Amino acid sequence: MLTVLIYGAVTSAIFAMLAVGFTLIFGVARILNLAHGTFYALGAYSAFALTTILKVPLLPAAILSVAFVALFGIVMERVLVRPLRNSALAVLMITLAVALTMQQVLFLVFGSQSKNVPAFINHPVTIHGVSVDGQRLVALSIAIVLIASLWLFIHRTRVGSAILAISQDAEAAQYMGIPSNRIFSLVMGLSAALAGAAGVIAAPFLTVRPTMDLVPMITAFSVVIVGGLGSIPGSILAALIIGYSETIVAFYWNPQWTGAISLIAVLLTLVLRPSGLMGKPISL
Repeated sequence: MLTVLIYGAVTSAIFAMLAVGFTLIFGVARILNLAHGTFYALGAYSAFALTTILKVPLLPAAILSVAFVALFGIVMERVLVRPLRNSALAVLMITLAVALTMQQVLFLVFGSQSKNVPAFINHPVTIHGVSVDGQRLVALSIAIVLIASLWLFIHRTRVGSAILAISQDAEAAQYMGIPSNRIFSLVMGLSAALAGAAGVIAAPFLTVRPTMDLVPMITAFSVVIVGGLGSIPGSILAALIIGYSETIVAFYWNPQWTGAISLIAVLLTLVLRPSGLMGKPISL
């Protein structure tokens, strides 16, 4: 049981990082970013390139990787998304195009072979008789710190207040002098940074390959639907439910069925509670 609790917490934390970033950009800019999984993949591949190819120490490499992904997200928002923001379909198409393009770029640059990213802790850690991969505990700790920091940033800073104001009424916030375009870029950067950080900390115990963006994208979208579009608390709750459900299925039944958990959760949510668990379609 303790093994399930620990591994379920790690899985849930990674899901939460992906989903919180995804729901943040939707809650503020009202866009569905189909390139969100690309941020995750770029984080992992950036860490691989810096540590393995350029021989940069792991901690600076991790920080640089997250910064690069955040910058990529900001540039993508300003150059590609912003001109099309008035059309939800156009945003969906351009972000999908970015995802497919970056997948091919990763394939051409790094090849189709799976890559290995070094871990912060290579040896297992024993907790009450249960041996746990040290990197998984690092991932859990970092995820908790980053999500808590994001919550404090949004609810305890002036910039965070501006983000909340735009999420509630973008037009009114703009009339009050809040620079909405800058906020949209910042939020995209934060969203990308969270997904990139998830890729960096999960890469050592997961497979790093060009198509690795697909599953995180589906997972993030599923968690957000279950939790409620635009609701960060809902995303965290849904991440816990889906993360622990997948862990229980993997340990006590068949690991091949874990991928179906998200889809089943989405179907049940759409049938029983279309607004999601938190019941607030747009809320931060």
